[in-house]
Amino acid sequence: MIPEVELVTARLRLRPWQEADREPFAQLNADPTVMRHFPALMTREQSDAMVDRIREHFASYGYGFWAVSLSSGSPCMGMVGLRHVQFDAHFTPCMEVGWRLAAEHWGQGFATEAAQAALDFAFGALQQKEVVAFTVPANQASRRVMEKLGMTHSPTDNFEHPALPEGHPLRGHVLYRMPRAVWEANSAG
Repeated sequence: MIPEVELVTARLRLRPWQEADREPFAQLNADPTVMRHFPALMTREQSDAMVDRIREHFASYGYGFWAVSLSSGSPCMGMVGLRHVQFDAHFTPCMEVGWRLAAEHWGQGFATEAAQAALDFAFGALQQKEVVAFTVPANQASRRVMEKLGMTHSPTDNFEHPALPEGHPLRGHVLYRMPRAVWEANSAG
């Protein structure tokens, strides 16, 4: 088993998952506000299965989607992290940075702060050449996070998410990219 990495920011801990994280994570996955840009709300069983998959990724790689909590100590407020995209598209293979936080933690810069730590790990420790993020066009909050991180969008990169059926209203996605050179320039300044 590979040792699991923990990341710490000014306000947050990105840490391996604990059993106590399952309940608050299931609550946010069942919240219509949090899940409005996803195909469906998740049942407790689906949410727990997701945690199990995340933990398996950690066991294999030492990183993944970390559970996020306040540095001062708090229940799990969501997840932020990295994963290898598991579907075929014009931009794969690649690493994705992503996030999902409980609605009461929105608008405070937590997603940007945690995602920046994940990007620093991806480009620093993992030596990635590029990291991507994607969402549906209407998810303006996530798109703002991507832009605050310095990621860029080109309409030519838009794609149809293959996990959703043809005609599904959430099938269309926008792709944001961050090449290593942009991360290096942002880190230097």
